[in-house]
Amino acid sequence: MDEDALTTLKILIIGESGVGKSSLLLRITDDTFDPNISATIGVDFKVKTISVDGNKAKLAIWDTAGQERFRTLTPNYYRGAHGVILVYDVTRRDTFVKLDNWLKELDTYCMRDDVTKMLVGNKIDKENHEVDRNEGLKFARKHSMLFIEVSAKTCDGVRCAFEEFVEKVIRTPGLWETETQNKGVRLSQSEERPREVCGGYCSMLYRL
Repeated sequence: MDEDALTTLKILIIGESGVGKSSLLLRITDDTFDPNISATIGVDFKVKTISVDGNKAKLAIWDTAGQERFRTLTPNYYRGAHGVILVYDVTRRDTFVKLDNWLKELDTYCMRDDVTKMLVGNKIDKENHEVDRNEGLKFARKHSMLFIEVSAKTCDGVRCAFEEFVEKVIRTPGLWETETQNKGVRLSQSEERPREVCGGYCSMLYRL
């Protein structure tokens, strides 16, 4: 248990099977990549503490199964979520086309309107992209989501994605303040200063 954490945030990773959700989870929590990772059955769960602008947040990250036969297992996991990361594979157009279905599921089962959403195009390390970055950007803008392209394999953009995601959640106090308002928690003053956490990947990220 990290006593210094500002709050604990429940984050869901959703999307079609095979887009790399489990690989993203493994990369951000353990900084490893397993090319033979098996498909998630039901749900997987890991915890990661991230520091953003001097504020530490503990992430409870839920990796949900993408196969249709497991969909009945996941609705309850939307309850209490502070943020949702929608993932597609840039080399598989079908995973991008089906994002609308995932958004409908999110709207159906998520009980709050201010949940933070991020669209992530994974596997940019591969050739033969079927989804152009501008398509992902347009979709993200349409649905008021953060957007970035990443590679769980090479780690390109992954850290940036999660840090920007956490910053967005922290800057939406209504998402988490009820859990900490009685603890006298205050944001670090560094929240007021511009950040450069993305390195060379800032240009890849679309902020709201």
